[in-house]
Amino acid sequence: MPDKPALSSSEIAVLWTTYQQKTMFLRMLEYLIKHADDAKAKTIMEDLHEETNVYPHKIKTMFQEEGASVPIGFTEEDVHLDAPKLYENGFDITLVRMIKEISMGMHTLSITMSYREDVIEMFQTLTAITQKYYAICTNYLLEKGQLTRPPFVPMPKSVGFIKDTSYLGGITPMSKSRHLNMVEVANLYHGVEANVAGSIMIDGFAQVAHEKDARKFFERGSQIAKDIVHDLSKKMLESKLQVPIASNGNVTESTTAPFSDKLMMYCVSLFCSFSVGSGSIGTAFSLRNDLPAKMVIIMQDIFAYAHDGAKIMIKHGWMEEPPQT
Repeated sequence: MPDKPALSSSEIAVLWTTYQQKTMFLRMLEYLIKHADDAKAKTIMEDLHEETNVYPHKIKTMFQEEGASVPIGFTEEDVHLDAPKLYENGFDITLVRMIKEISMGMHTLSITMSYREDVIEMFQTLTAITQKYYAICTNYLLEKGQLTRPPFVPMPKSVGFIKDTSYLGGITPMSKSRHLNMVEVANLYHGVEANVAGSIMIDGFAQVAHEKDARKFFERGSQIAKDIVHDLSKKMLESKLQVPIASNGNVTESTTAPFSDKLMMYCVSLFCSFSVGSGSIGTAFSLRNDLPAKMVIIMQDIFAYAHDGAKIMIKHGWMEEPPQT
């Protein structure tokens, strides 16, 4: 038996996907580091870049050892370090935190699709790095007042079981909706928080995109995110819960693109995929009928939007083809 078996199809897939995501993130991180105003934020991003930068090289080596073609991913041609600052007021760490949240899910899923010991160990290490920096970014934003906690509610004093199917009501205007339970609040708030930050990111992309169809695509995405924030916030307000979202950054007046349209389109595609997955989890754990119904509509809108984005990427030759069987 060889010391290491050949990479399986699923391992090639998760390594290829990780290479795309990591090279994108490193290019974005390089730009954010150069334009960081806060010394602590800059140190966080520099340390993260140092710990992450080795992994595209490791994946490249794995492919080369197998005689497989190395993906292109995102290179120095996809970032313009001298472009003026596009985001300010702490949005750099907010953006890093968002991408680390996506990475946590991706790495965990990748472990479940890996069988070779060195591949599993790599994703375990990446998971630990991602969790560490997600926590660092969260604490940084809380300390700076750029991230708020979800609503506080009275502590539960008893336990019980649902005794009536009316607990599931709320899908029709005539049916009475109960107040949200805490599991539902958690998922709604997460959706609001993610889409507030996402709309800021996409606003910046829309402002600097070169291609007209990409610019219109980003403008549409920003509006979708704002509509989701409005719809989910309304559900919380109906249960007399405030939605305390802190000001976590804004877009400057710069119209010079720090990233290629290819990179920005891929980034939005990645966020759409995460949003659909996150929405599915929220739907699965929501017991009030109107909430899954609302989330299904939202996920359909996001899926249609992402599909239109894929067409734009294919049109301009920006979508790298995954390895074929």
